[in-house]
Amino acid sequence: MIRGARHPAAAVCRVLKVSRSNLLKRRGLQDRRGRVPIEDPQLLDELRDLASHRPTYGYRRLWALLNRQRRRQKLAPVNAKRIYRLAKLNKLLLQRYTGTPNVRVHKGTIAVERSDMRYCSDGFDISCENGEYVRVTFSLDCCDRQAVAFAATTAGISGELVRDVMVQTLANRFGEVPELPHPTEWLSDNGSGYIALETRRFAADLGFIPCRTPYRSPQSNGMAEAFVKTFKRDYVKINPTPDAKTVLEQLPAWFADYNAVHPHRQLRYRSPNEFRDASLSPTICPSS
Repeated sequence: MIRGARHPAAAVCRVLKVSRSNLLKRRGLQDRRGRVPIEDPQLLDELRDLASHRPTYGYRRLWALLNRQRRRQKLAPVNAKRIYRLAKLNKLLLQRYTGTPNVRVHKGTIAVERSDMRYCSDGFDISCENGEYVRVTFSLDCCDRQAVAFAATTAGISGELVRDVMVQTLANRFGEVPELPHPTEWLSDNGSGYIALETRRFAADLGFIPCRTPYRSPQSNGMAEAFVKTFKRDYVKINPTPDAKTVLEQLPAWFADYNAVHPHRQLRYRSPNEFRDASLSPTICPSS
């Protein structure tokens, strides 16, 4: 017997370099490793209810919401593997691959260790069923991932709109003060509203340090790009967007829901608000 093998079959599989499950399947035997799955209709009902309200959430985010709900009910948490098994057996899993191949490699680090050290900003369009467009720009904290401020319009994203978001960001984080208590980076792409001379001067007056990504390199602002993808998938695509008025009325609730509910992997599946309100120091962020 091979040294270190716990079972003769495992030793044979290791020598032949084949998986144990494949070998047992060829011999018509059943792999009896592990515990027998426990049927839990009540847990499945809770999972289905969450999935019906959050149809764009994968099993890990559903698992985070389910455990958040169970903590409020003072119940024991559930293992993520158990949720995966239930979701797989009941066809609640999402399609595994949803993006396009990343042909540009970005090796820089956007996340920072403390809140209010760097904000990233970007803009995106929401197309309405009647042909109208709503254009949104926002700021996102690069530590706690909270969407700090946003502004929307049916016109283009101008320098004035960007400056409004800067003022909102300052007020939402530090109150009605004339400038930031310390210099803070403001990361954005090279859109006309961001590179305008007036915007750059205004940012400097508030204490922001404007940082722009290289041309044709959206990965350099990847945190903002990821937020846009999440926002469009989890809110825009599953809600009615008949016209610009309807979208503009829904935007505040969508941003508030993202901050309060969205479980983020880098925040250990807590929402941005949960992370900031945690008993742990809310300004120390986990490493990315």
